Amino acid sequence: MRALSKSMIGRRSVLAGMAGLGLMALPGCATVQRDSLTEAVRRLLLVASENAFARLTAPGGFYDDAFNRIELPGQYRKSGNAVADFLTSAVFKTRLEKAFGRMAERGADRAAPLVVDAIRLATIPDVQQIIHGGPTGATEFLRRAMGGSLVEAMVPELGDAIRLTDEPLVAQAIASFTGIDNAGSVARNLAGQVDDRIWNAIGREEAAMRANPGSIRDPMLRRLFSAP
Repeated sequence: MRALSKSMIGRRSVLAGMAGLGLMALPGCATVQRDSLTEAVRRLLLVASENAFARLTAPGGFYDDAFNRIELPGQYRKSGNAVADFLTSAVFKTRLEKAFGRMAERGADRAAPLVVDAIRLATIPDVQQIIHGGPTGATEFLRRAMGGSLVEAMVPELGDAIRLTDEPLVAQAIASFTGIDNAGSVARNLAGQVDDRIWNAIGREEAAMRANPGSIRDPMLRRLFSAP
């Protein structure tokens, strides 16, 4: 589909932009000053985000990894309806989960540049606390700063993805979901799930770098988190 091809092109551009931002030089000084620590937090978030979005937007990113898997919105009606019974069978449920996972990739494509912009522009008042705090302190800070902005940005993109999907089971599934009124509600439910998966993935990347500083390519971050 043309939309998917454009999405793939956009994904490469976003990841290339993240990599470029991650290579910005830090101010050099014998004693790391506050500005340097602030820049270190930005770089930590950029690297964690780059790695997270690379995983999420790869084929199967929202299905193959159980941590990232998208659940079907709502619940199936189980009232003897032939269509509902057909869709609840394991083979078709798997098809639907993969279809919604592909839609989620488009939502992540939309979210990625917004996360990069937020990292670049965010005011970071408690930088020492973030540096020396818990394993996902920087991610938690950024998520609070962005609030629900990713969800709102993804809803239109996911609504388009639902309408343009090449999986014929999706429309039938939406009609059989309970607690969901229409495709717009499904898009919002899906956006909320994608938002959770994005922040969880960024947090896991941050925690992994903090736990194993030797794996960090950025020398400043490696020294910072290797310090006793």
